[in-house]
Amino acid sequence: MAGELTGRVALVAGATRGAGRGIAVQLGAAGATVYCTGRSTRGRRSEYDRPETVEETAELVDAAGGRGVAVVTDHLVPEQVEALVRRIDAEQGRLDVLVNDIWGAEHLFQWDTPVWEHDLTNGLRLLRLAVETHAVTSHHALPLLLRSPGGLVVEMTDGTAEYNRENYRINLFYDLAKTSVLRMAFALGHELGPRGATAVALTPGWMRSEIMLETFGVTEATWRDALGKVPHFAISETPSYVGRAVAALAADPDRARWNGRSLSSGQLAREYGFTDLDGSRPDAWRYLVEVQDPGRPADTTGYR
Repeated sequence: MAGELTGRVALVAGATRGAGRGIAVQLGAAGATVYCTGRSTRGRRSEYDRPETVEETAELVDAAGGRGVAVVTDHLVPEQVEALVRRIDAEQGRLDVLVNDIWGAEHLFQWDTPVWEHDLTNGLRLLRLAVETHAVTSHHALPLLLRSPGGLVVEMTDGTAEYNRENYRINLFYDLAKTSVLRMAFALGHELGPRGATAVALTPGWMRSEIMLETFGVTEATWRDALGKVPHFAISETPSYVGRAVAALAADPDRARWNGRSLSSGQLAREYGFTDLDGSRPDAWRYLVEVQDPGRPADTTGYR
């Protein structure tokens, strides 16, 4: 997709690591100017206390062929988000793509813990990070995005609307957060569609983020070593895969057909023909329903 997004301006909110970084880099690979926001810098880490920084993401965008701009932003602080959008307006005069990927809450949720046993402070913080940040960012950024026709808003979540409707996701706080973002994309579709823009919810599959690789004690080069302990990890994908999904959406002149819908990286790979970095097309959410959840042996034949 080299050059297909030349002249376009994107804001990836929450671009320090994981899906946000993958999306920013792939937008850059397609030629876009990408504003990359996050709280972790070379001089100061967020409470996540991880080594990835927003400056590194911007440099990766540059290396991919785009232009990366790192802007340290706490999206829970409306004044900082307002200043960010004013800067984009002053420097570019437009915004074509908004990706709401802010999350930063892996350290806050407790697996399979009912609400009355879950730490309340952490649960409420999770909701603020996962939902309030998206609303704050949309409030300030959408007037700029709507100034030019054809804008795209991508609400990043975990799980499709169909899957999350039928499945309990980890605990009440996590379930509510991810479902809320799905509904946010639906609502934004109603508000943006008549004004010439498109909003979608997008989920990666089982993504090999920095945190996931570290948890399994592997690297991107050795990730298959984890299959002995976690066989279904065979369906996993890189952050670049969902990044290519966003780039394909942004380059599609007919993207309005997706307005208000819930999409997945595997679904869009079939539609647009892109692959993951290894040339495969993992379809994780179909695999989960048909193989993993029914308790069948791990076998990705026909799913990647």
